[in-house]
Amino acid sequence: MAKDPYLWLEDITGDDALDWVRKHNEPTLDAFGGSEFEQMRAEALEVLDTEARIPYVRRRGEYLYNFWRDADNPRGLWRRTTLDSYRTDEPDWDVLFDVDALAAAEDENWVWAGADVIEPDHSLALIELSRGGADATVVREFDMATRHFVTNGFELPEAKSSITWRDHDTVLVGTEFGPGAMTDSGYPRIVKQWRRGQPLDDAATLFEGESSDVSVGSGYDPTPGFERLFITRSFDFFNRDRYELRDGDLIPIEVPTDAGMSTHREWLLIRPRTEWTVGPHTYRPGSLLAVRYDEFLSGSYELAVVFEPDDHSSLENYAWTRDLLVLVTLVDVTSHVELVTPGTWERSAIPGIPANTNTVLVDIDEYGDEIFLDSSGFTTPSQLLWGHAGDEVTCVKSAPAFFDASDIEVTQHFVASDDGTKIPYFVVGRRSSDSGGGSSGPRPTLLGGYGGFEVANTPGYAGVLGQLWLARGGTYVLANIRGGGEYGPTWHTQAMRENRHLVYEDFASVARDLVDRGITTVDQLGAQGGSNGGLLMGVMLTRYPELFGALVCSVPLLDMRRYHLLLAGASWMAEYGDPDNPDDWAFISEYSPYQNISGDRRYPPVLITTSTRDDRVHPGHARKMTAALEELGHPVHYYENIEGGHAGAADNAQTAFKSALIYRYLWSMLT
Repeated sequence: MAKDPYLWLEDITGDDALDWVRKHNEPTLDAFGGSEFEQMRAEALEVLDTEARIPYVRRRGEYLYNFWRDADNPRGLWRRTTLDSYRTDEPDWDVLFDVDALAAAEDENWVWAGADVIEPDHSLALIELSRGGADATVVREFDMATRHFVTNGFELPEAKSSITWRDHDTVLVGTEFGPGAMTDSGYPRIVKQWRRGQPLDDAATLFEGESSDVSVGSGYDPTPGFERLFITRSFDFFNRDRYELRDGDLIPIEVPTDAGMSTHREWLLIRPRTEWTVGPHTYRPGSLLAVRYDEFLSGSYELAVVFEPDDHSSLENYAWTRDLLVLVTLVDVTSHVELVTPGTWERSAIPGIPANTNTVLVDIDEYGDEIFLDSSGFTTPSQLLWGHAGDEVTCVKSAPAFFDASDIEVTQHFVASDDGTKIPYFVVGRRSSDSGGGSSGPRPTLLGGYGGFEVANTPGYAGVLGQLWLARGGTYVLANIRGGGEYGPTWHTQAMRENRHLVYEDFASVARDLVDRGITTVDQLGAQGGSNGGLLMGVMLTRYPELFGALVCSVPLLDMRRYHLLLAGASWMAEYGDPDNPDDWAFISEYSPYQNISGDRRYPPVLITTSTRDDRVHPGHARKMTAALEELGHPVHYYENIEGGHAGAADNAQTAFKSALIYRYLWSMLT
């Protein structure tokens, strides 16, 4: 295999590589900056910073907690209030932690990464902070009463750590203990129990995995009467062994390794990803099964079917209140929410949810009966719904409309992919006089998709998209291609590894159908994707260039020959395959964008964006692809944010900048 001439661009913070980055950022800003860009950036920032947006909350004990960013607090405030106060127009927020103040005091670019609050008294928290938005974080113990870090408390230096409470004086931790403590994927390989005042080196080892594993993790359920300590060994991205550690004994929980699993009080819920036969019964992938936890461990049990999918439905999510199960399902990518009574497993609708919207779980009180749901649509701003399990939910907060949707309609279409499978997609655009539906085209159209890791793309309100694209007359399309989870696990598993081509065939089929329906033209059709969706864009560029007028490829995987050697790449081999295995490389090499750049085909212009601080998908993918395209004379623009992590932006201002750059580029290319 020929030597990679751009390998030097994988040196993330090397002087030569960063000099290359700066020299490529400048012409991109010159080309797409200016007054229209500044107007877009201001509009996007107004959406992101507005005080009128919903402050989403999570209940911990008597308080509702929220993390909030705005123009005055760009890094954010961690705060809390009571339910009564929250339901007013101007809640009285009690600020616990000010990230901007800490960043200024320590002269660090801190980005909030979350807090683990101890149950049941919520007196302590383990706060995680990252530099510039990276996945790696520092951890510090925080006293909720004094509002200060605990002196000589639990603290971890920067690493991709996992840490959780067992009790006030004990945590379960995986981190960079020393050489060999992390897996080849860069995640913890060892779980230890660390007691207060004890040197980390002296913490007791509970479990060790293999370096080839993706990760080893732990969790503790403090529910009175149901206290359990769990260990999980993920030996690839989708398969894991689970154990309960009880009185020093490691007890296997023998669910299928690729199944989802959770416990709540006496119940164990299992969601198989492939067919599972137990005795005379075979359960479909994507089913939700229930059994009493202790009976399952004893080996004498009977599984109850809580949900079984069909060709049009799938399980999107579920969560427990203390006594009831909340179930969110999708029927042709439209959500339905129900309550389920354990034992009988009877289902009933939750009254009060608006029709023709997509509903997602925001927070469920597993120690009580409170439910928070968010309901929205492509043209319907979010409503935060609140209530008690079994009662009608009511709207307690509403987001403002950020664009005029009075003349915008949403339609759903299906197109046959190359193998005949019907692929759904949504079209959002100016109302059509054509009774067949669709936007009044042809118009500049942005096609979005992901197609990986069983992630479902569902309808939802996006203020920035609405302001910068729809309100200006553009059409937006969301493609629900295989590889995702819109129709359950099989929608994903049928497009893994050697069948990855199905993802790209599906997306290309949607692109063709948009032109065939007159919704857009090739010259007016753009597409955008990030991460695995960035790989999708790379394949569209190199395999289907004739279908698009422009592409946006963000924080992408592109060099599939080396992806498993870069940062967290090794963790994704179950999805894509192992490039070092000749049989796997045979099918990966067919689509790997970096290896399939042609100097003989005409490519549409592409904007490639990434972040220096992305420690999940290596920025070398984006850099090398740009350099190789340039060498062959293809039209490519590049922008790399020096901060931002895998999201590509570390705060609202950076998000607004990135959004304005992308939409300004798309308008300039598609009109």
